[in-house]
Amino acid sequence: MTQVVAADRPPAVTSRPRRGRSLRARKRWTVLLFLSPWIIGFVVFILYPMVSSLYFSFTKYDLLGQPQWVGLANYQAMFTRDSMFWISVRNTFWVVLIMVPIDVVFGMGVAWILTRPRRGSSVYRTIYYLPAMVPTVAAALGFLFVLSPDGPVNSILAHLGVPANKVPLWFADPTWAKPSLLLLSMWAIGNTMIIFLAAMLDVPTHLYEAAEIEGAGGWAKFRHITLPTISPVIFFSLVIGVIYGFQYFTEAYVVSTSSAAGEQGASSALGNPENSLMFYGTWLYQQGFSYFHMGYASAMAWVLFLVIMVCTFVLVRTSGRWVHYGGAIR
Repeated sequence: MTQVVAADRPPAVTSRPRRGRSLRARKRWTVLLFLSPWIIGFVVFILYPMVSSLYFSFTKYDLLGQPQWVGLANYQAMFTRDSMFWISVRNTFWVVLIMVPIDVVFGMGVAWILTRPRRGSSVYRTIYYLPAMVPTVAAALGFLFVLSPDGPVNSILAHLGVPANKVPLWFADPTWAKPSLLLLSMWAIGNTMIIFLAAMLDVPTHLYEAAEIEGAGGWAKFRHITLPTISPVIFFSLVIGVIYGFQYFTEAYVVSTSSAAGEQGASSALGNPENSLMFYGTWLYQQGFSYFHMGYASAMAWVLFLVIMVCTFVLVRTSGRWVHYGGAIR
Protein backbone atom coordinates (compact mmCIF):
# COMPACT_ATOMS: atom_id res chain seq x y z
CA MET A 1 0.00 0.00 0.00
CA THR A 2 2.86 2.37 0.79
CA GLN A 3 4.45 1.64 -2.56
CA VAL A 4 1.23 2.49 -4.45
CA VAL A 5 0.85 5.83 -2.70
CA ALA A 6 4.47 6.67 -3.39
CA ALA A 7 4.01 5.76 -7.05
CA ASP A 8 0.91 7.95 -7.39
CA ARG A 9 2.55 10.94 -5.71
CA PRO A 10 3.95 13.43 -8.31
CA PRO A 11 7.67 14.12 -8.07
CA ALA A 12 8.46 17.20 -6.05
CA VAL A 13 11.21 18.32 -8.41
CA THR A 14 9.05 18.73 -11.51
CA SER A 15 8.24 22.39 -10.76
CA ARG A 16 11.85 23.42 -10.15
CA PRO A 17 12.90 23.64 -13.81
CA ARG A 18 9.80 25.71 -14.53
CA ARG A 19 10.56 28.07 -11.67
CA GLY A 20 14.20 28.28 -12.83
CA ARG A 21 13.15 29.12 -16.41
CA SER A 22 10.68 31.71 -15.16
CA LEU A 23 13.32 33.31 -12.94
CA ARG A 24 15.81 33.50 -15.83
CA ALA A 25 13.14 35.02 -18.08
CA ARG A 26 12.32 37.68 -15.46
CA LYS A 27 16.02 38.48 -15.14
CA ARG A 28 16.34 38.87 -18.90
CA TRP A 29 13.32 41.17 -19.08
CA THR A 30 14.67 43.19 -16.14
CA VAL A 31 18.01 43.63 -17.90
CA LEU A 32 16.28 44.61 -21.15
CA LEU A 33 14.11 47.08 -19.25
CA PHE A 34 17.14 48.86 -17.81
CA LEU A 35 18.93 48.72 -21.17
CA SER A 36 15.92 49.94 -23.14
CA PRO A 37 16.82 53.67 -23.00
CA TRP A 38 20.23 52.93 -24.50
CA ILE A 39 18.82 50.42 -27.02
CA ILE A 40 16.14 52.86 -28.18
CA GLY A 41 18.67 55.68 -28.41
CA PHE A 42 21.12 53.50 -30.34
CA VAL A 43 18.48 52.35 -32.83
CA VAL A 44 16.91 55.79 -33.34
CA PHE A 45 19.98 58.03 -33.29
CA ILE A 46 22.79 55.76 -34.54
CA LEU A 47 21.68 52.58 -36.31
CA TYR A 48 18.78 54.07 -38.30
CA PRO A 49 20.76 57.14 -39.48
CA MET A 50 23.68 54.91 -40.51
CA VAL A 51 21.47 52.56 -42.52
CA SER A 52 19.62 55.50 -44.05
CA SER A 53 22.84 57.27 -45.06
CA LEU A 54 24.13 54.03 -46.60
CA TYR A 55 20.95 53.85 -48.70
CA PHE A 56 21.13 57.55 -49.62
CA SER A 57 24.73 57.10 -50.78
CA PHE A 58 23.38 55.09 -53.71
CA THR A 59 20.74 57.67 -54.59
CA LYS A 60 20.34 61.21 -55.88
CA TYR A 61 18.68 63.03 -52.99
CA ASP A 62 18.22 66.74 -52.25
CA LEU A 63 16.08 66.58 -49.06
CA LEU A 64 13.04 67.90 -50.95
CA GLY A 65 12.13 65.20 -53.45
CA GLN A 66 12.15 61.44 -53.34
CA PRO A 67 15.53 59.68 -53.50
CA GLN A 68 16.36 58.38 -56.97
CA TRP A 69 18.46 55.23 -57.15
CA VAL A 70 21.71 55.84 -59.08
CA GLY A 71 23.79 52.90 -57.91
CA LEU A 72 27.52 53.60 -57.70
CA ALA A 73 27.29 56.92 -59.58
CA ASN A 74 28.09 58.99 -56.48
CA TYR A 75 31.21 56.96 -55.75
CA GLN A 76 32.33 57.06 -59.37
CA ALA A 77 31.89 60.83 -59.50
CA MET A 78 33.78 61.21 -56.24
CA PHE A 79 36.90 59.45 -57.49
CA THR A 80 36.86 60.43 -61.17
CA ARG A 81 35.13 63.79 -61.67
CA ASP A 82 35.40 65.74 -58.42
CA SER A 83 38.74 67.59 -58.35
CA MET A 84 37.85 69.30 -55.07
CA PHE A 85 37.50 65.88 -53.47
CA TRP A 86 41.20 65.16 -53.99
CA ILE A 87 42.17 68.63 -52.74
CA SER A 88 40.21 68.02 -49.55
CA VAL A 89 41.80 64.56 -49.19
CA ARG A 90 45.30 66.03 -49.53
CA ASN A 91 44.61 68.76 -46.96
CA THR A 92 43.06 66.24 -44.57
CA PHE A 93 46.06 63.93 -44.80
CA TRP A 94 48.21 66.94 -43.94
CA VAL A 95 46.29 67.18 -40.68
CA VAL A 96 46.59 63.45 -39.96
CA LEU A 97 50.25 63.03 -40.92
CA ILE A 98 51.68 66.37 -39.70
CA MET A 99 49.37 68.10 -37.26
CA VAL A 100 48.42 65.05 -35.19
CA PRO A 101 52.01 63.78 -34.59
CA ILE A 102 53.22 67.31 -33.78
CA ASP A 103 50.36 67.77 -31.31
CA VAL A 104 51.17 64.45 -29.62
CA VAL A 105 54.88 65.23 -29.38
CA PHE A 106 54.22 68.79 -28.19
CA GLY A 107 51.70 67.65 -25.58
CA MET A 108 54.14 65.02 -24.34
CA GLY A 109 56.95 67.59 -24.18
CA VAL A 110 54.85 70.08 -22.24
CA ALA A 111 53.77 67.35 -19.83
CA TRP A 112 57.39 66.32 -19.28
CA ILE A 113 58.35 69.92 -18.54
CA LEU A 114 55.50 70.25 -16.06
CA THR A 115 56.78 67.27 -14.09
CA ARG A 116 60.03 69.16 -13.34
CA PRO A 117 58.92 72.13 -11.15
CA ARG A 118 58.79 71.54 -7.41
CA ARG A 119 57.13 74.85 -6.55
CA GLY A 120 54.06 76.28 -8.20
CA SER A 121 53.55 73.18 -10.36
CA SER A 122 49.76 73.35 -9.98
CA VAL A 123 49.76 76.96 -11.19
CA TYR A 124 51.77 76.11 -14.31
CA ARG A 125 49.58 73.10 -15.05
CA THR A 126 46.45 75.22 -14.73
CA ILE A 127 47.85 77.88 -17.06
CA TYR A 128 48.74 75.33 -19.72
CA TYR A 129 45.36 73.62 -19.43
CA LEU A 130 43.20 76.77 -19.55
CA PRO A 131 43.27 77.16 -23.38
CA ALA A 132 41.64 73.73 -23.72
CA MET A 133 38.59 75.11 -21.89
CA VAL A 134 38.06 77.89 -24.45
CA PRO A 135 35.27 77.02 -26.94
CA THR A 136 36.66 76.04 -30.34
CA VAL A 137 34.80 78.76 -32.22
CA ALA A 138 35.98 81.46 -29.81
CA ALA A 139 39.57 80.20 -30.03
CA ALA A 140 39.47 80.21 -33.84
CA LEU A 141 38.08 83.76 -33.91
CA GLY A 142 40.73 84.86 -31.42
CA PHE A 143 43.54 83.43 -33.54
CA LEU A 144 41.97 84.97 -36.63
CA PHE A 145 42.43 88.38 -34.98
CA VAL A 146 45.86 87.70 -33.47
CA LEU A 147 47.24 86.34 -36.75
CA SER A 148 45.56 88.82 -39.08
CA PRO A 149 47.95 90.61 -41.52
CA ASP A 150 47.80 93.78 -39.41
CA GLY A 151 47.29 92.00 -36.09
CA PRO A 152 49.39 91.92 -32.91
CA VAL A 153 51.78 89.17 -34.03
CA ASN A 154 52.72 90.92 -37.26
CA SER A 155 53.06 94.22 -35.39
CA ILE A 156 55.55 92.58 -33.02
CA LEU A 157 57.45 91.07 -35.96
CA ALA A 158 57.60 94.49 -37.63
CA HIS A 159 58.99 96.06 -34.43
CA LEU A 160 61.61 93.30 -34.33
CA GLY A 161 62.82 94.39 -37.76
CA VAL A 162 61.21 91.78 -39.98
CA PRO A 163 60.73 93.35 -43.46
CA ALA A 164 57.15 94.00 -44.54
CA ASN A 165 57.47 91.63 -47.50
CA LYS A 166 58.68 88.84 -45.18
CA VAL A 167 55.89 89.11 -42.62
CA PRO A 168 53.51 86.11 -42.95
CA LEU A 169 49.92 86.78 -43.95
CA TRP A 170 48.87 83.71 -41.92
CA PHE A 171 45.28 82.75 -42.71
CA ALA A 172 45.21 85.00 -45.78
CA ASP A 173 48.14 83.15 -47.36
CA PRO A 174 47.67 79.58 -48.70
CA THR A 175 51.25 78.77 -47.69
CA TRP A 176 50.70 79.79 -44.06
CA ALA A 177 47.02 78.91 -43.62
CA LYS A 178 47.50 75.31 -42.43
CA PRO A 179 50.55 76.14 -40.25
CA SER A 180 48.35 78.81 -38.62
CA LEU A 181 45.82 76.12 -37.77
CA LEU A 182 48.70 74.07 -36.38
CA LEU A 183 49.59 76.93 -34.03
CA LEU A 184 45.96 77.06 -32.90
CA SER A 185 45.99 73.31 -32.27
CA MET A 186 49.23 73.48 -30.29
CA TRP A 187 47.90 76.39 -28.22
CA ALA A 188 44.89 74.29 -27.13
CA ILE A 189 46.94 71.20 -26.31
CA GLY A 190 45.71 71.03 -22.72
CA ASN A 191 43.62 67.85 -23.00
CA THR A 192 46.49 65.85 -24.48
CA MET A 193 48.96 67.40 -22.07
CA ILE A 194 46.97 66.50 -18.97
CA ILE A 195 46.70 62.84 -20.04
CA PHE A 196 50.45 62.60 -20.62
CA LEU A 197 51.11 64.40 -17.35
CA ALA A 198 49.05 61.87 -15.41
CA ALA A 199 50.87 59.01 -17.14
CA MET A 200 54.32 60.46 -16.43
CA LEU A 201 53.54 61.11 -12.79
CA ASP A 202 52.47 57.46 -12.52
CA VAL A 203 55.85 56.11 -13.68
CA PRO A 204 57.41 54.25 -10.70
CA THR A 205 60.22 56.31 -9.22
CA HIS A 206 62.29 53.24 -8.37
CA LEU A 207 62.86 52.71 -12.10
CA TYR A 208 64.49 56.14 -12.38
CA GLU A 209 66.53 55.49 -9.25
CA ALA A 210 67.79 52.20 -10.63
CA ALA A 211 68.69 53.88 -13.91
CA GLU A 212 70.60 56.62 -12.09
CA ILE A 213 72.59 54.00 -10.22
CA GLU A 214 73.52 52.49 -13.57
CA GLY A 215 74.69 55.93 -14.73
CA ALA A 216 71.84 56.69 -17.14
CA GLY A 217 71.36 60.32 -18.15
CA GLY A 218 68.17 62.28 -18.66
CA TRP A 219 67.66 61.27 -22.29
CA ALA A 220 68.41 57.59 -21.55
CA LYS A 221 65.85 57.56 -18.74
CA PHE A 222 63.25 59.25 -20.93
CA ARG A 223 63.86 56.88 -23.83
CA HIS A 224 64.14 53.58 -21.97
CA ILE A 225 61.81 54.20 -19.02
CA THR A 226 59.36 57.03 -19.63
CA LEU A 227 58.46 56.28 -23.26
CA PRO A 228 57.81 52.53 -22.79
CA THR A 229 55.82 53.18 -19.63
CA ILE A 230 53.56 55.81 -21.21
CA SER A 231 53.31 54.02 -24.57
CA PRO A 232 49.62 53.08 -23.96
CA VAL A 233 48.84 56.79 -23.56
CA ILE A 234 50.78 57.59 -26.74
CA PHE A 235 48.77 54.92 -28.55
CA PHE A 236 45.50 56.31 -27.20
CA SER A 237 46.42 59.86 -28.22
CA LEU A 238 47.38 58.74 -31.73
CA VAL A 239 44.13 56.85 -32.27
CA ILE A 240 41.98 59.71 -30.99
CA GLY A 241 44.05 62.23 -32.94
CA VAL A 242 43.77 60.29 -36.21
CA ILE A 243 40.01 59.96 -35.84
CA TYR A 244 39.73 63.67 -35.04
CA GLY A 245 42.08 64.63 -37.87
CA PHE A 246 40.03 62.86 -40.52
CA GLN A 247 36.93 64.72 -39.25
CA TYR A 248 38.69 68.10 -38.95
CA PHE A 249 36.05 70.77 -39.53
CA THR A 250 35.23 73.44 -36.97
CA GLU A 251 38.43 75.50 -36.95
CA ALA A 252 38.77 75.48 -40.75
CA TYR A 253 35.10 76.40 -41.22
CA VAL A 254 35.23 79.30 -38.76
CA VAL A 255 38.48 80.70 -40.17
CA SER A 256 37.31 80.37 -43.78
CA THR A 257 33.93 81.95 -43.30
CA SER A 258 35.05 84.67 -40.88
CA SER A 259 38.18 85.93 -42.66
CA ALA A 260 38.39 88.85 -45.02
CA ALA A 261 38.15 86.39 -47.89
CA GLY A 262 34.61 85.59 -46.84
CA GLU A 263 33.00 88.93 -47.52
CA GLN A 264 30.96 87.44 -50.39
CA GLY A 265 29.32 84.87 -48.15
CA ALA A 266 30.14 81.85 -46.07
CA SER A 267 29.55 79.27 -48.80
CA SER A 268 31.77 81.05 -51.31
CA ALA A 269 34.55 81.55 -48.75
CA LEU A 270 34.66 77.97 -47.53
CA GLY A 271 38.16 76.60 -48.04
CA ASN A 272 39.81 79.95 -48.76
CA PRO A 273 42.49 81.02 -49.36
CA GLU A 274 42.85 79.08 -52.62
CA ASN A 275 41.25 75.97 -51.13
CA SER A 276 44.14 75.52 -48.71
CA LEU A 277 41.61 75.12 -45.87
CA MET A 278 39.24 72.86 -47.79
CA PHE A 279 39.30 69.71 -45.69
CA TYR A 280 37.26 66.57 -46.17
CA GLY A 281 34.75 67.58 -43.53
CA THR A 282 34.24 71.07 -44.95
CA TRP A 283 33.77 69.75 -48.49
CA LEU A 284 31.31 67.14 -47.22
CA TYR A 285 29.42 69.86 -45.36
CA GLN A 286 29.29 72.08 -48.44
CA GLN A 287 28.01 69.25 -50.63
CA GLY A 288 25.31 68.33 -48.16
CA PHE A 289 24.13 71.65 -46.72
CA SER A 290 25.10 74.24 -49.34
CA TYR A 291 24.46 72.33 -52.56
CA PHE A 292 21.95 69.86 -51.01
CA HIS A 293 23.65 66.89 -52.66
CA MET A 294 22.72 64.65 -49.75
CA GLY A 295 23.29 61.43 -51.69
CA TYR A 296 26.79 62.50 -52.65
CA ALA A 297 27.50 63.73 -49.10
CA SER A 298 26.34 60.36 -47.72
CA ALA A 299 28.73 58.58 -50.07
CA MET A 300 31.57 60.82 -48.86
CA ALA A 301 30.62 60.07 -45.26
CA TRP A 302 30.81 56.32 -45.84
CA VAL A 303 34.18 56.58 -47.57
CA LEU A 304 35.41 58.57 -44.57
CA PHE A 305 34.01 55.95 -42.20
CA LEU A 306 35.80 53.13 -44.02
CA VAL A 307 39.11 55.04 -44.12
CA ILE A 308 38.93 55.75 -40.38
CA MET A 309 38.11 52.10 -39.67
CA VAL A 310 41.07 50.90 -41.76
CA CYS A 311 43.52 53.36 -40.16
CA THR A 312 42.31 52.50 -36.66
CA PHE A 313 42.60 48.79 -37.41
CA VAL A 314 46.18 49.24 -38.66
CA LEU A 315 47.12 51.20 -35.53
CA VAL A 316 45.59 48.57 -33.27
CA ARG A 317 47.23 45.67 -35.12
CA THR A 318 50.68 47.30 -35.06
CA SER A 319 50.44 48.51 -31.47
CA GLY A 320 51.71 45.18 -30.14
CA ARG A 321 55.17 45.98 -31.49
CA TRP A 322 55.67 49.18 -29.50
CA VAL A 323 52.95 49.51 -26.85
CA HIS A 324 53.90 48.00 -23.49
CA TYR A 325 51.29 47.23 -20.84
CA GLY A 326 52.98 46.76 -17.50
CA GLY A 327 51.93 43.52 -15.82
CA ALA A 328 49.15 42.85 -18.33
CA ILE A 329 48.65 39.72 -20.43
CA ARG A 330 47.48 40.60 -23.94
